[in-house]
Amino acid sequence: MKKTVTYGSAGVNIDEGDRLVSLIRPIVGTTHRREVLGDIGGFAGFFRFNARKYRNPVLVSGTDGVGTKVKVAAMARRFGTVGIDLVAMCVNDILVHGAEPLFFLDYYATGKLSARDGAEIVSGVAEGCRQAGCALLGGETAEMPSVYGAGEFDLAGFAVGAVDRKRIITGSAVRPGDALIGLSSTGLHSNGYSLARKIIFGRMKKRVTSRIPEWGTTVAEELLRPTRIYVRPVLSLARKIRIRGMAHITGGGISGNLPRVLPRGLVAVVDKGTWTMPPVFPTLVESARLPESEAFRTFNMGIGMVLMVRPADADRSLRHFRRNGIPAFAIGEVRKGKRGESGVLLTGGKS
Repeated sequence: MKKTVTYGSAGVNIDEGDRLVSLIRPIVGTTHRREVLGDIGGFAGFFRFNARKYRNPVLVSGTDGVGTKVKVAAMARRFGTVGIDLVAMCVNDILVHGAEPLFFLDYYATGKLSARDGAEIVSGVAEGCRQAGCALLGGETAEMPSVYGAGEFDLAGFAVGAVDRKRIITGSAVRPGDALIGLSSTGLHSNGYSLARKIIFGRMKKRVTSRIPEWGTTVAEELLRPTRIYVRPVLSLARKIRIRGMAHITGGGISGNLPRVLPRGLVAVVDKGTWTMPPVFPTLVESARLPESEAFRTFNMGIGMVLMVRPADADRSLRHFRRNGIPAFAIGEVRKGKRGESGVLLTGGKS
């Protein structure tokens, strides 16, 4: 008689999934706003959108992941911060357009589900949502043993926010002479990890437990430092002044992201010597003998968000962010460039 083949024998543990839901239920509840209806466990999340808060409301959505930073988390067996990264990558993107994040959904896929590890990841997602002021409205956990190897996992997230149509920020209002305000990153954030891992674990022959004197941390501590969430201080500044343009410095770095919001014919002139660069970047650049142009289009190099404001608003903006605990720097200005083109010009010495 042939042995019965079950879902469990195929590598999927339904009971462990149910255990995960029971563990994360109270965690998810800590993120709920008053607009949230219902509880975790249904087939969908409900959010009663308060349209009266806006004159002409526009929903803004974004999706992203954490990239190969998940490989470092798996190597170190530390899962508490990558959930923050996941939220940050999504909410910072919609923030660029002036949107207030309303709710968030996550997708967690792994080869073998551990309720404890999954709860640690979701705890990070919830912390990110609390920092951004949005509700963790729902999510999906997928156990796929034939897709992911032992200990492997991946994350994706989806943010939805809202903004008044007249207050949408697109960069079209940017003018020559506008000041560039750079907001400090906490480090690598969640980009360039394929190259960073190749340098650190390949060329430098380090382990996640190795301590790097220049950093004052272990490899795991530095590489798992969570992405900064800029939502609350940026939105509060937007209520005081007109922010003409913003760029989230993610994949592509400063060189690749600033042109996305510049009108044609304008150039962002960035002085590289105007901010304090976290020590992880010089280590990576020097160890890999990486050309400066390549470094600035791969890593954020210490700047996680750039705002474009009127020159008269520059000092006020800098003071605002510093009062809110975010190091901020006047990193350059917008100038006229070649007709029909937009871009970035990097100037100045090493930071």
